[in-house]
Amino acid sequence: MSTIEANKQLCREYFRAFLTRDTAWMERHISPDFVRHDPGLPFEVRGPEGVAKLHDALMPAFPDMKLPLLDFVGEGEKVLVRLRVQGTHTGAFGDLQPTGRKIDIGVLDLFQFRDGVLVEHWALLDNLGLLKQLGALPA
Repeated sequence: MSTIEANKQLCREYFRAFLTRDTAWMERHISPDFVRHDPGLPFEVRGPEGVAKLHDALMPAFPDMKLPLLDFVGEGEKVLVRLRVQGTHTGAFGDLQPTGRKIDIGVLDLFQFRDGVLVEHWALLDNLGLLKQLGALPA
């Protein structure tokens, strides 16, 4: 398997590990120096602990979350993944109390690997669409 294909597989595993809070996988495959660049988050995501913290912030709000993975593009050490975030808002999400509404938003995630370890992540989510779907902003 080529390095690019191996990195694409690590992306698939990352999303599985995120949904299940597989901290053992995170410790093995996410660098302690890892950083996620995400302007929509009110906190930093650094290292495996940061990814677990992100899980703990999102999953109670959307416990039925699904992450359909649609496209993978790889070059060098980087893989771009186009996916969707789907779920039902049944728990507090920041200051927003549960609405019972369904969400379905687009995401582009760019991952960088070094020697089979995730070192950096740039996330671009449709946060405006998310807030509209939750009723926090007019549709």
